[in-house]
Amino acid sequence: MLLAGRTLAIIGCGTMGEAIVAGLLRAGLLAPTQIVATTRRHEAAEAVRQRHGVRITTDNLQAIGEADAVLIAVKPQRVSKVLHEDGVRAALTDKPVISIAAGVTLAQLQAWLPESPVIRAMPNTPCLIGQGMTVLARGQRVGDAEVALAKKLFDTVGLCLEVEDKLMDAVTSLGASGPAFVYVMIEAMADGGVMMGLPRQVALQMAAQVFQGAARMVLSTGFHPAALKDQVTTPAGCTIAGILTMEDGRIRSVLARTIQEAAKVAGELGRDSSAEK
Repeated sequence: MLLAGRTLAIIGCGTMGEAIVAGLLRAGLLAPTQIVATTRRHEAAEAVRQRHGVRITTDNLQAIGEADAVLIAVKPQRVSKVLHEDGVRAALTDKPVISIAAGVTLAQLQAWLPESPVIRAMPNTPCLIGQGMTVLARGQRVGDAEVALAKKLFDTVGLCLEVEDKLMDAVTSLGASGPAFVYVMIEAMADGGVMMGLPRQVALQMAAQVFQGAARMVLSTGFHPAALKDQVTTPAGCTIAGILTMEDGRIRSVLARTIQEAAKVAGELGRDSSAEK
C-alpha cells in the first residue's frame, strides 16, 4: 500500500500520536490533509489542529471512515472499548490497523478485528525528538506491503524493526521502558561528577552526551559493545578501575534483571483490556 494519495487516521492523538503526526509532516511523508486524528476532548482537538494543521475530530468512526489505514494510539485499557464502538469494526474491514497500545497482543487485536490486517507496534518516547525505537509484529492477514507501510511511518520518528509477536513483552521492557532506565543511569553518573566537583548542569550535559555518543558508536560501527569498551580500557588505567567497581555492584545482572522484571509486567498490561466488552 503506497502512501501517495492515501489518508491515515490516528485514533487517540495524545503524546505519542502527536509525535508520529509531527514526524510524518516533518519528513514530508504525508501532507496535513492526508492525516485525520481524533481526541476525546474538543479543546485537545483544537490544540492539535492549530499546532499541525491536520484534520481533527472527536468522532472515531468518522476518522476511520475517511482513512485508508488506521493507527490506534489510545491507552491499552481503552482499545477494546474503542474497537467496539458502533460501526467501527465494519469500517475497519480490510484496512491496515496498527496498534501501539502496550500489552495488547496480536491475538486480542485479531479477535476483535478478524477482517482487518493488524500490526502491533511498540514505539518509545524518544520518538518525540525523532530518535525513537519502534518494533513491529505482524498479524496473520498482514503481508509485506502492510509491514512496509508501517515501517515507513515509524522510520519518520527513529529506527524501526520487526520481530515475532511472542517477543513483544521483551520489546516493551527494553525499548519502551528502556529510556527511563537510561535516565536513571545518566542521573547517577552526573551525581558522581557532582561529587567530584563538577557543576550540576555541566555534569548532566556531559553524562547525557557520553550516553548519546557511546550509543551512536555502537550503531554506526557495528562493533560489539565489549570491543568498544576494550578500546577505552588501558592497562592500570582509570577506566578499568571504574569498570571493576561497576562489576562489584553486579551492574550487568541488575540491568538484565531490570529488563526481565519489566517484561513480566508488560505481559499483564493488556489483560484489563481483554476483560472489557
